[in-house]
Amino acid sequence: MNNKEGNNKGKGPRANSSRPNSNKPKPAMQKRAQGPKKAKPITKVEEEAAAKAAKKPNQAPKRQKAADEIRLNKYIANSGACSRRDADIYIQSGNVKVNGVPVTEMGYLVKPGDTVNFDGALLTPEKKEYILLNKPKNFTTAFDEGQEYRNVLELVRGSTNAKIAAVGRMDKNTTGLLLFTNDTDMLRKFTLPSQKSSKIYQVSLDKNLKFEDLEKINKGLVLDGHRVFVEDISYIDNEPKSEIGLKLRSSNVKVVRAIFEHFDYDVLRIDRVSFAGLTKKNLPRGNWRFLTEQEVINLKNV
Repeated sequence: MNNKEGNNKGKGPRANSSRPNSNKPKPAMQKRAQGPKKAKPITKVEEEAAAKAAKKPNQAPKRQKAADEIRLNKYIANSGACSRRDADIYIQSGNVKVNGVPVTEMGYLVKPGDTVNFDGALLTPEKKEYILLNKPKNFTTAFDEGQEYRNVLELVRGSTNAKIAAVGRMDKNTTGLLLFTNDTDMLRKFTLPSQKSSKIYQVSLDKNLKFEDLEKINKGLVLDGHRVFVEDISYIDNEPKSEIGLKLRSSNVKVVRAIFEHFDYDVLRIDRVSFAGLTKKNLPRGNWRFLTEQEVINLKNV
């Protein structure tokens, strides 16, 4: 027997060996018993944060909402101050007071008789309404013309419980777009002489408007000591020369009539076809509709 064979035999497993085979899985070691974990020391900052979370001075206990109560953010939104989402930001920042006390609670309920102060201004709970009417003839915005002519408020009766008013004035013969709202800021805005919103009128005259008179009107004129600026004036396509389109900023229909009477024309009819970007599209004569949220935003940004 050569040395190689002897060496190979020597490397094989020993017979009757008590040593366990290394190929067998070893039993898992038992985990050492662990003592209780040491409590992590609480820092002063964590203590203050926990105290603030537990102590909410303006936090009212949750309760069921009564029928005559309203969430604070909705109350603010109804007043026209801002949206509900923005109202939440103002509330969290402490800029809203109820009955003189700052309120930072989300979902705080306002009761009838509560006074709400928003960023320094006292709010009214009435929701702002904006209604557009296509006014027919024989209705007036005035209240002092007797019983012969009906008031325009009859045409929007039942649309809202808010105390709305017409923006600007219209006589019985004037037709077209008329805006109603209880937003006093908007009422004031569109009646100021300096307001910048454009209105378009279709005017019917008793005779054809001379081209030289049209050019004079287009350049502007002085009426009763006040300068009247006309944005545009033109003949209406496919209509007689007595049908005129007039664009100007004044919401006073009397100004429209006075412009043509200044040049010795009798005004037979005035129809407001556009008001600050609002049109009569899908709004038949005598009908009304609420403005969309985007339309209200546009009016406020004029």
